[in-house]
Amino acid sequence: MYGLLWRSLPGPWWVKLVIVLVLLVAVFLVLMEYVFPWVSTLMPYNDVSV
Repeated sequence: MYGLLWRSLPGPWWVKLVIVLVLLVAVFLVLMEYVFPWVSTLMPYNDVSV
């Protein structure tokens, strides 16, 4: 899978590396800004019963 992604990216290896790093940062930011806050509202750790 990663080989297919690497071969499908344009340019020499350093351009591919920059593209992959930008994609990784974008995925990280989307997860931290949108996905994880939405999931945290669904988690039951705020419902504490003693």
